Amino acid sequence: MALSYKARRRWSLVILLVGLPVYIVAAETLRAQFDRPPLVLEFFIYVALGIIWALPFRFIFRGVGQPDPDAPSDEPRDG
Repeated sequence: MALSYKARRRWSLVILLVGLPVYIVAAETLRAQFDRPPLVLEFFIYVALGIIWALPFRFIFRGVGQPDPDAPSDEPRDG
């Protein structure tokens, strides 16, 4: 099921404003259960968690920063 451009923009906003803070709290809670690893390892853990968080939402975020492809164009067409 393909989402419209406006739906993807709305869902991306919800994901960033609600989902990301929830994910950060969950990741930090999980990390707090263990002793603190060395700084370099901790850095790579956070990078991996950031990538893993973004992968399921690629299709929603793809093209959201571009102009609406379904919007009428102001440019005159040659032809």
